Amino acid sequence: MEIRVRTAPSPTGIPHIGNTWSALFNFLFARKNKGKFILRLEDTDRERLVPESVAKIYETLHWLGLDYDEGPDIGGSFAPYIQSERKEIYRQYADELVKKGIAYEDNGAIRFKTNKEGKTGWVDLAGNKTIEFDNSTQEDFVILKSDGFPTYHLANVVDDHLMKISHVIRGGEWISSVPKHIMLYQAFGWELPQFVHLPLLLGVDKSKLSKRHGAKSVLEFRQEGYLREALLNFMALLGWSPPSGREILTLEEMINEFDLKDINLASPVFDVKKLEWLNGEWIRKLTIENLQLRIWEYLDKKYPQELIEKTIPLVRERIKKLSDYMNLAGFFFEEPKIEKGQFGNLALGHLKEALKVMEESEWQLDKLQDFLLKIVEKNKFKTGDFFMSLRLALTGQRVTPPIVESMVILGKEKTLARINRAVNL
Repeated sequence: MEIRVRTAPSPTGIPHIGNTWSALFNFLFARKNKGKFILRLEDTDRERLVPESVAKIYETLHWLGLDYDEGPDIGGSFAPYIQSERKEIYRQYADELVKKGIAYEDNGAIRFKTNKEGKTGWVDLAGNKTIEFDNSTQEDFVILKSDGFPTYHLANVVDDHLMKISHVIRGGEWISSVPKHIMLYQAFGWELPQFVHLPLLLGVDKSKLSKRHGAKSVLEFRQEGYLREALLNFMALLGWSPPSGREILTLEEMINEFDLKDINLASPVFDVKKLEWLNGEWIRKLTIENLQLRIWEYLDKKYPQELIEKTIPLVRERIKKLSDYMNLAGFFFEEPKIEKGQFGNLALGHLKEALKVMEESEWQLDKLQDFLLKIVEKNKFKTGDFFMSLRLALTGQRVTPPIVESMVILGKEKTLARINRAVNL
């Protein structure tokens, strides 16, 4: 049997990370088993449709590297993979059930007649557990709406069958719908796919994950300075335990280790602090050249790459997100705002003494360091206070990368000009 799985987002808005999380598990399972990963757009809810969200779905998957084998923007044997363009197909199948006496017309819609006797169950591969529902709990349900569009239940079953989906891997919130879907499969005489229902994602307060817990879209996390590697790594560890026990994994390593039997049934907690930690670890794993490129692109390519590369060794250990970079290193690119009130009473003396003799110093790290320490010793300044005065004059901030290394990168001309500006202030 060929492994065929799908991610089927509804373009009613930019998908938050919970939707992308289930897409990742489908992708890992497909790649591990040399199968196919398919994108399908379930856009039959016309009232809630947000047209621009379709492009965001593509952008999210492509940016993460979750490249699909078949989908609406790449064609294929089951094109177009967009449910709104398959209305006639669903109508034909709904009419077939009416002719069989298994469905009936109701106020312009078509309802499926559920079997009220016995139970409907299946073995869910997440935990290999049997799940059953009493059929008496299953009401007749609409499969085709009066506007001619199918409901989720009909479109989902028909498309999964026609696209030969072997495993339906999705969120646990769909478990209650499975009896309806199984009844539809049985009514058509079709073979069931394997069902895998992932545990529900929870916020840190153990309630269902929502925006108030930080459940933004992947694209919003990207805008905040998170790396794709960290987001993939973080999502994979939500509800899955790699056999190696490692926490830092590349996408390729995730694929190699992935197995459905290692999915945890306990609902994982979406902890943004864990994501921040992982992001910091991934930032430090990148080469200076690669990190320079990520920062340059994140800053819309506005600043010289050479200067970014020079500053990275000074800040790499301190940043958790790409957005932290300018908070620490922005003074290298733009002259900072400084105010008189920032400086201590002794700052003017510190800066004047520095200016008197810094012009003579060679502009190399060890030479400059020695030169500044001699100024401190000669004038009996407190070392910390002296360097804080320089730090504020050059950066406008109290927390910065190492100040002498920063002076070397800024260069002699800019350094002296900024100290002069502070003295005049």
